[in-house]
Amino acid sequence: LGLRTQWKKSQKEWNRLKEAGVTDEVINDAISSFILQVIAGHGEPAERLCNKDPFTMKSAEYLAHLFPNSKFLLMIRDGRATVHSIISRQVTITGFDLSDPRQCLDKWNHAIKTMYEYFSKTHGQCKTVGQKRCLTVYYEQLVLHPEQQLRHVLNFLDIPWSDLVLHHDKLIGKDISLSKVERSTDQVIKPVNLDALTKWVGTFSEDIVQEMASIAPMLAQLGYDPNANPPKYGEPDPIVLKNTDELHMNFGEWERRAKEIVDPAAAAAPRSPLAR
Repeated sequence: LGLRTQWKKSQKEWNRLKEAGVTDEVINDAISSFILQVIAGHGEPAERLCNKDPFTMKSAEYLAHLFPNSKFLLMIRDGRATVHSIISRQVTITGFDLSDPRQCLDKWNHAIKTMYEYFSKTHGQCKTVGQKRCLTVYYEQLVLHPEQQLRHVLNFLDIPWSDLVLHHDKLIGKDISLSKVERSTDQVIKPVNLDALTKWVGTFSEDIVQEMASIAPMLAQLGYDPNANPPKYGEPDPIVLKNTDELHMNFGEWERRAKEIVDPAAAAAPRSPLAR
């Protein structure tokens, strides 16, 4: 997709390709075949195929043309939490300097602005793609009210409701396999809980905190209070409070499970009887 974008920016290059017989149709067939092969081929056959890529929306209109049955979800999260997660987990992203929180916040602001413009009041690319094919989901609301939000998502995707989506952690290692090198795997194995919402609070320097509104103006545009530390995202559902309490009570056990997923060798290590 990036290469096609570069070609499109250069009329001279685009004309050269057309003169060589590399038409829109040829390029579209090549790109769609490549994308489909990667998505379909990296796992077991499935009725529905999913690709998680934060920058997909930059090409939503084109992808919607290539895949007419596709739908798009834009997950929005407080940029302070996103940047903290990127830095603390050392997630490598082109253009992000993980040693500079201010720069990362600025980069996040630019990236989410580009994404969100497609879902703005004028709907941008989402208007072209069609609102029936684009849905915005706020991470914090998904955590606080998982059933309400997931019912909304499944309805949008025309997928029948199943209570299993509220208990994904029970399917890890069975119907769900996780990458051992994915930075967030140690969190995904846990039930939905509140811990990740405010881990970022107190991690930014005072000057950044004071200038947050100007460093990342998209926070306010997305509905977040740039001056609140911690912010008030809302009241969680009882099940989320229960999950969080149980995680805290059994912290050691969940840490052990995480290590078993990320480092299978840890599973073979001797365990204290008290840890059982």
